Amino acid sequence: MKLVIQRVKNADVTVGENIVGKINQGFLVLLGIKNSDTKKDVDYLVKKLINLRVFTDDNDKMNLSLNSINGELLIISQFTLYADCKKSGNRPSFCDAAKPDIAIPLYEYFVEECKKQVPIVQTGIFGADMKVNLLNDGPVTIIMES
Repeated sequence: MKLVIQRVKNADVTVGENIVGKINQGFLVLLGIKNSDTKKDVDYLVKKLINLRVFTDDNDKMNLSLNSINGELLIISQFTLYADCKKSGNRPSFCDAAKPDIAIPLYEYFVEECKKQVPIVQTGIFGADMKVNLLNDGPVTIIMES
């Protein structure tokens, strides 16, 4: 499982003409799920994500977690995080990305576990063509893997 975490001032996701998820200060999380991922991977990454101390304190040090600042989460499924570009051609392979029958339950479990710890959790729509808009704060972008 792979997360690309962006510290944002605000972010939203649109499907068609409709905004389906919108947050203020917090994390935009791009979530990639691979074939071998399990709930154990989700549990590990949710704990790391929620406790990640990258928000600035009164001394301008990255020392505060999401909950310390009453931050919000926008979680977007993104199978392309498991693109494999090692072969000689220019078209990536997505063989390591989990198929929907594996990915959807883990994605939903990830969202539910986050909702247990963060008051505002928004999402995109799994498998939809989404447009993501964000104001990156810092910028701070962190990649985490289980």
